[in-house]
Amino acid sequence: MVDRTLVCCLVLCLGIINVTGAPQGAGDKDAQIVSQTNDVNPDGGYKWSYETSNSIKAEETGTVKKTNNAENPEVIVAQGSYSYTDPEGNHIEVVYTADDEGGFQPQGAHFPTPPPIPPLIQKGLDYIAAHPSKDSQP
Repeated sequence: MVDRTLVCCLVLCLGIINVTGAPQGAGDKDAQIVSQTNDVNPDGGYKWSYETSNSIKAEETGTVKKTNNAENPEVIVAQGSYSYTDPEGNHIEVVYTADDEGGFQPQGAHFPTPPPIPPLIQKGLDYIAAHPSKDSQP
């Protein structure tokens, strides 16, 4: 069973990080929390959320997942999101998952993306994948 103290500390730390990690604008020093939830389940799962008067929002749900690892038979898998308005007035939203296999995996329209692979290079990569070298096979 997941230690409740660990889960509570994790929830508290993530909430503090989300509030303090968001960019602060000129009027943000007077922002108030307008809604907040914090639920911890007996099995170690949890759900929390908050919204501030300056439109910062965050939420996360954590569920307990069984593993095949004898040292750590249960892990928390988290899914959540946060959003705020940056100093330039753009709405920023991040949706994420976090688990023991993939780690923290954020997604957001504002994140930079790599350019597409040029068609001729992709054709070459496809050919190489379809025709592996005889030397590279065991």
